[in-house]
Amino acid sequence: MLASLSTAASAENAFQEFKQLDGSVKMPKLNAFVAPGGENSSGQSLHDVSLEAKLASDSGPQLQGLSWYVFSPFAGADGKLPLVASSKGGSASFHLLPGDYFVNVSFGRAGVTKKLTVPESGVLQKQIMVLDAGGMVLNAVSGSDVRIPPDELSFSIYSNDAKEDGERGLVMSNVKPNTLVGLSAGTYHIVSEYGAVNAVIRADIQVEAGKVTEATIQHKAAKITFKLVSDKGGEAIADTAWSILTSAGDIVGESLSAFPTMVLAEGQYTAIARNKDKIYQRDFTVGAGKNTDVEVLMKEQQPQDANDQQPAQQIPIPPAQVQQNQAPQTQPAASGQQRPLPTYEQLAPSSGGDDGESMD
Repeated sequence: MLASLSTAASAENAFQEFKQLDGSVKMPKLNAFVAPGGENSSGQSLHDVSLEAKLASDSGPQLQGLSWYVFSPFAGADGKLPLVASSKGGSASFHLLPGDYFVNVSFGRAGVTKKLTVPESGVLQKQIMVLDAGGMVLNAVSGSDVRIPPDELSFSIYSNDAKEDGERGLVMSNVKPNTLVGLSAGTYHIVSEYGAVNAVIRADIQVEAGKVTEATIQHKAAKITFKLVSDKGGEAIADTAWSILTSAGDIVGESLSAFPTMVLAEGQYTAIARNKDKIYQRDFTVGAGKNTDVEVLMKEQQPQDANDQQPAQQIPIPPAQVQQNQAPQTQPAASGQQRPLPTYEQLAPSSGGDDGESMD
């Protein structure tokens, strides 16, 4: 399920090799805090505040991928804490009035918040915040080493702990391969989807604080292209509707294309092609990493009427019906039964001049 898993020594160098996921950052819940001294006075002088964040307590300062937010402790009319300042990148430096603030720093989906007090006099020491976070970079292959195009591959990251209803909490969806994702240290449940049919692989991956975890997931699937042809290797016949069934008879894919392409998990399938009210089918096998074409030949099988549930069957005609269409004949009497009297037609001469049958 998991082809390879490697951990880099530091998350800093990884930013030079992988693109970092962009997007809105979920902010931790901030509770309003009213400073004992009341509101900050606009007549006071500004002080320099330097901020630094580490992914782990024993790692160096994080130089990229950080988002900083400074909030006033006094809630506004809308009940939210007003944003005083913000910055993105590595370490941050702000000019703030003396007073109390809430400072939040986030790295991807990992974040931490602390209360900061700016004194009226003196120098404020550099503030260091520890995120206890790491990075994750995901990729996947088909079979043992077949590269999957990035636009056909996506990942979803879930928390490892299930809720009361048995569902896992979604941390991030539609994560593209080779993208650095910042996460709090811990174990996560990864769902990798190749294509849009049934090629899905799951794996649990651990993220360590201050490190980047690179994981390559192995998909047991292949890309299959379907064609309805009159001769082997011929051109695909247009106006064909397709249904792909598993060995259990469940439909996993449908298409109205002349030669559709689907990514299927390894296993046994049946391809059903409908063209001009006729149905053709073929059983085939999907092997991991073996991309191939599946041709359904029209001339090798008797097409089924698309409106019928089953192939037409010949209905046998009972012997009694056959005898009614033939010339009357005298049957020998069955043992123990009375012989029926002959009819007038049997006694009368035939039109051809032949004598009638004897009653003896």
